[in-house]
Amino acid sequence: MFSRIWTKKSTENYSEGIGRLAEAVKEADAVVIGAGSGLSTSAGLTYSGERYERYFGDFIAKYHIRDMYSGGFYPYPDLEEYWAWWSRHIYYNRYIDAPEPVYPNLYGVVEDKDYFVLTTNVDHQFQRAGFDKKRLFYTQGDYGLWQCSRPCHQKTYDNEDAVRKMISEQRDMKIPAVLIPKCPVCGAPMTMNLRCDNTFVQDEGWYAASGRYDDFIRRHKETRILFLELGVGGNTPVIIKYPFWQMTAENPKAVYACINYGEAVCPKEIEERAICIDGDIGAVLKLL
Repeated sequence: MFSRIWTKKSTENYSEGIGRLAEAVKEADAVVIGAGSGLSTSAGLTYSGERYERYFGDFIAKYHIRDMYSGGFYPYPDLEEYWAWWSRHIYYNRYIDAPEPVYPNLYGVVEDKDYFVLTTNVDHQFQRAGFDKKRLFYTQGDYGLWQCSRPCHQKTYDNEDAVRKMISEQRDMKIPAVLIPKCPVCGAPMTMNLRCDNTFVQDEGWYAASGRYDDFIRRHKETRILFLELGVGGNTPVIIKYPFWQMTAENPKAVYACINYGEAVCPKEIEERAICIDGDIGAVLKLL
């Protein structure tokens, strides 16, 4: 329904855009936050550079893995080493606060509004910052959950206690074999509850969150709703970006806002009701 011509707002309108966004938040009956990886990057949860080298220096030295994302797909020789990697990956991206207060600042912007969060992020930082878990839909999984690798059943399992034990007991890039997680139903190895192929488990909690999101959108489809897109790239635009554009186009009271460093764009069809800010999300939120 949209033309191939996308509008990219000039950085000359940076201050004006922030002012318009502040007004849009104030006037909105409801706010839907659509969050991608750029939001966590702004919060300091970077997957390369100094932070990566600090936590994974031994893996870098042995395997020359270039970043944390790539390490998740590396063919480790055994499960002891696989879970040594993944326990660190989970712990430092899920069970500690992000280095920068971007998520708490975002919560401060919307805490008094009727809000909902749709996110492809899997690091749980929204709940750590105080967002109501019943107003969150993690579409792509959660670092804090495991599932059967087959999977033999549609259920997920909290992993915090097990991960903390793996962190404390791993030596020489391996965890003790006794800590390797296995499915309680069929005995197969457990794996991450992350959407990377057709084995991804959508459990009761996933469907409940999906239903709450659908209900929120349905209740506000004719109200003054702000679709606030933060750090969403082009990898999975059908989850957040394209639906936000479409819902903005269908509701003349809606406003679409996008904060994204280098990728703040919108279709020409909605540009009159769009706010595109090319900049760091954390810096913008501080000004809001």
